[in-house]
Amino acid sequence: MDGTTGVQKFHTNPTPRIGGIAIVLGVFAGFAASSQSLPAAEKRAILSAILMAGMPAFIFGLLEDVTKKVSVKTRLFATMASGVLGWGITGVSLTHVDIPGVDWLLGFTVVSVIFTAFAVGGVANAINIIDGFNGLTAGVAIIMLTAFGLIARQVGDIPLAFTCLLIAGSVIGFFLVNWPHGKIFLGDGGAYFLGFTLAWIAVLLPERNTSISPWTSLLICAYPIIEVGFSFIRKSLRTGHHPSQPDGVHLHMLANKRWTKKLLPKASKTTQNGMTSPFLWLYALLPCSMAVYSYTDTMWTLIALFFSVFIYLVMYSKLAFFRWIPKK
Repeated sequence: MDGTTGVQKFHTNPTPRIGGIAIVLGVFAGFAASSQSLPAAEKRAILSAILMAGMPAFIFGLLEDVTKKVSVKTRLFATMASGVLGWGITGVSLTHVDIPGVDWLLGFTVVSVIFTAFAVGGVANAINIIDGFNGLTAGVAIIMLTAFGLIARQVGDIPLAFTCLLIAGSVIGFFLVNWPHGKIFLGDGGAYFLGFTLAWIAVLLPERNTSISPWTSLLICAYPIIEVGFSFIRKSLRTGHHPSQPDGVHLHMLANKRWTKKLLPKASKTTQNGMTSPFLWLYALLPCSMAVYSYTDTMWTLIALFFSVFIYLVMYSKLAFFRWIPKK
């Protein structure tokens, strides 16, 4: 059960943190129910790799849910281990990012695997960072999976498209119980497993389809990555505050204070909690929508990424400092 005390607690009743178990079981059920035919074999291979490689991230996250004694560093290493395990099972790792010199380095297997592990660990932890309000992470994950699936379908990667659809179905099952009233929480186990799953699909999409810019995956994951990157910089600049320490000024928390509570002043705290998430879903939809249209063009994908960063900074400035552009 998740208690109600803490700087990042916005619920009013102790709530079970076992949503991750439901999502893992949902993905496994989808794998088990998949057709045994030869055309479906590739989809089953992708799903089995996600289930097996995702176990370190899931187990160490679940241990934190149960014991509250697993450090952030340990959980980060667990998600990175999942990335290495994914390579060990499939032989897939990031081999190009369309940057001269870097692509040459990624030609070395050791460098490629380490880079992939860091990328997977980063995305998984970013997903955990935004897990603050009812339906927020699940809704963002559904939007991201939809974008990945649509692009995979457009380039003819049907196995990966069906994988995204199946995982999205599992997340939707959790979402219907989690939003808007928060009857169950994702927990660290769910957040890290879901984060690994999204990160691994982000690796697979450009590696399986060379016509897709590798920056497309970064654009789809833009919201959680921008959040964790900006939070790290923001906390590093605060005297006496370590970047790993939690605080109450993430974008979703400010949206709750400045927007939801003003628009719904008489609503219960639980309703205000759930109705904060749609604001962030709309923001997550921005880079994901642009990715669906620019996935073959690196230049336009980068422009869309910079635009997403700009919109984030403008919204944060307005919410935190009551100005669209902060004073120097």
